[in-house]
Amino acid sequence: MDAQQRQRSAAGIALIAGGVVFFVAEFVAAAAWTRPPYSYTYDYISNLGVHGPTQGFGQLMYSPLAWVMNTGFFLFGIVLFGGTAMLAGMRGLRGWAVRTLAFLIAAGGVLLAFFPGTGETPDSGAIDFHSVGALASIVSGNVLIIILGRAHRQAGIAATTGRAMVALGVFGLVSLVGFMAIAGSSASLIGLVERCAVYPLLIGFICAGRSIWKGNRRIRGSRPQMVIS
Repeated sequence: MDAQQRQRSAAGIALIAGGVVFFVAEFVAAAAWTRPPYSYTYDYISNLGVHGPTQGFGQLMYSPLAWVMNTGFFLFGIVLFGGTAMLAGMRGLRGWAVRTLAFLIAAGGVLLAFFPGTGETPDSGAIDFHSVGALASIVSGNVLIIILGRAHRQAGIAATTGRAMVALGVFGLVSLVGFMAIAGSSASLIGLVERCAVYPLLIGFICAGRSIWKGNRRIRGSRPQMVIS
């Protein structure tokens, strides 16, 4: 396997890992929150990163394994940035846009990890770094999977997967608008609406990584082998 194939395989694995690590960290942190049980449909994702106990945005924040979720936020951003940076086929203006968006996802993940969303109102003039990180990650992530889906040939992604990624990204951005409209309210499905904005980008990256990895294996398998008589 040559260097380009190794890079393509590594990119696919990293994109898969970036999405999976978020889901795993969320599941582990949520499973440890038992008093009262954490709700995927009502509670914010960010609540899992706050040890507490405290109140924020009208919700209880009491996550025994907050460090697990915050580690997941951090690794999610960094690993996805690494995977996207290894997409050799993305060059020119489109490549620049892809890498910039990936950097914003990584920066957002770092902010989410180091500035837990406690719901406290920042001092006058202060920046709510957690909200900035969340918005950067969600917007950039959904836009990025749309771009990668549209540029599926250059990225080494199957056409069917590319179309699915575009649909996921659009759904995620529309859901984000809905989430921002009800954020801070007592809506019973607010956690579900937030996940409708976040999960599409995670699923999109996992699908992209799987497609790239499988395509690279197919290319390797189709190459004629040297026979020594």
